[in-house]
Amino acid sequence: MSDQSQRPKRELLRHGLATIAYRGAKVLRDAPQEFGALKVGETTRSPGQILAHIGDLLDWAFELAHGNYIWHDTTPGPWDENVARFFAGLARLDEYFASDASLGFSEEQLLQGPIADALTHIGQLAMLRRLAGSPVKGESYFKADIVTGRVGSEQSPPRRQFE
Repeated sequence: MSDQSQRPKRELLRHGLATIAYRGAKVLRDAPQEFGALKVGETTRSPGQILAHIGDLLDWAFELAHGNYIWHDTTPGPWDENVARFFAGLARLDEYFASDASLGFSEEQLLQGPIADALTHIGQLAMLRRLAGSPVKGESYFKADIVTGRVGSEQSPPRRQFE
């Protein structure tokens, strides 16, 4: 990347990805076996469909980072494969943001589009976990040990969880 003044924005995007990984790992960890197929209404997406959509968002962000406005809808696969795709998509995107490669769209557009949307859908999964009878404890995410570059399923335990 030729303009070093843009580096702080890239690092903030990377921290956003680490935040998605942290929150995503929390909501995906120990999900009930049948969780991916849960339907709470005729017009709502199942958790499996939401997770596949998040994977599509991460793929789209990667394409946008390369300057390509390309979107693909993926048919949800088995839950474990969708989970693996989620973390692989975060890792691939984080690696690109960590590089000096130029971005095809602005950091602001990447944040306001696919990255913010992915975070929103993580919240939907958390809500669906509660509806499925397997709630995820809330916590003070402000105090969470979220580390830029840590985008895998292995995350720090919560520092301050609510009962």
